[in-house]
Amino acid sequence: MVFAAKLQAMTATELTALLALTTAASFTPGPNTTLSTALAANHGLKRAMTFVCAVPVGWALLFSLCAGGVGALVVAIPALRLGIKVFGVAYLLWLAYKIGMTRTLGETDNSRIDVTFFQGVMLQFLNIKAWMLALALVAGWIAGKPDALNRYMLMFPILLIYAFASNLAYAAMGSLLRKWLQIGNRLTWFNRFMALVLAVTAAWMATF
Repeated sequence: MVFAAKLQAMTATELTALLALTTAASFTPGPNTTLSTALAANHGLKRAMTFVCAVPVGWALLFSLCAGGVGALVVAIPALRLGIKVFGVAYLLWLAYKIGMTRTLGETDNSRIDVTFFQGVMLQFLNIKAWMLALALVAGWIAGKPDALNRYMLMFPILLIYAFASNLAYAAMGSLLRKWLQIGNRLTWFNRFMALVLAVTAAWMATF
């Protein structure tokens, strides 16, 4: 009954638009989905789950901060926005280098590609694209609405589920490629391609 009441706070058109935007933003390739794929392909799905679970936690925290007004500071203070962009791009390029240099599959070797839960959470705060998306969601569906709290409480689990589902789907795809990647130099070229995708994503983030 409580969830039904929250649904009534948003029209069918608004909810459809929200789901469409969330689907497009979550399932199109980006830094999170690229890392989920690469981690699962190199280390297996079990190891990749740490990052897969970290993404929705970090994204939910970021969205909550934007809903609370903190996100507006990122837009209002150019130096802060630039700092997030620079650190985010630099971190993604470093990860791209790590992925590109990986030549062998591993289950537990921490010397290869590895992203901790904390790093996965913090990566969301270094993604200027994520900040802009969160601000767009807040501006379009929450800000200035008399039922803003209800809208936030409805959107929070939806965004959480989509962030988890999209990264899990990409990680599962990466995991399915493990046996195929063991043949010849396939892993080397796969990791180089993933590194290139991540580097291009970093370059694209720099334009925001």
